Amino acid sequence: MKAKIRKIVTVVEETLSEMGQTIAPPTRRAAALAVIENPFAGRYVEDLAELMDVGEELGQLLTERAVAALGIAGPQAQSYGKAAAVGENGELEHAAAILHPKLGAPARSVLGKGAALIPSSKKRGGPGVPFDIPLGHKDAAFVRSHFDGMEVRIADAPRANEIVVAVAVTDSGRPLPRVGGLKVSEIKGEDGLR
Repeated sequence: MKAKIRKIVTVVEETLSEMGQTIAPPTRRAAALAVIENPFAGRYVEDLAELMDVGEELGQLLTERAVAALGIAGPQAQSYGKAAAVGENGELEHAAAILHPKLGAPARSVLGKGAALIPSSKKRGGPGVPFDIPLGHKDAAFVRSHFDGMEVRIADAPRANEIVVAVAVTDSGRPLPRVGGLKVSEIKGEDGLR
């Protein structure tokens, strides 16, 4: 593996009740995060291919971990998202190199599909910085019930020369969705939108 991983953290969030209403079955989100060394920290490098390859490795590893944490098969996942936080000696382009060119294909492979774009976010900060993983339905971007996010953080990361990379998946949409839009039962899954 090209990524020099210091630690992996997996977080599962399960909502059982919202506004006094029982959520049955509970809505569940899982995020898998890897704390990696940033090989380009503190210096400008034109060619970021090494980080792109790291993204490909982490796309599979982190998606597998998140799906396993939910205890479901990959194709049963409904939403996904990705995010990265770079330490102070990194640049946002380092996060972009990990998240965009190659991370998506292996993540989609684990999930059995994924016609929609994978929502993403990037941030720079120090140890313990909270960052949000935006979420959207994996096959149809117009499913409003799945517009969501998951906040994550690791107390001791990212250090100045590190990057925290995260992938999140869900087994459902938000609890108690009621703002209309395309329903999961209406998804065609052909164009990533509907």
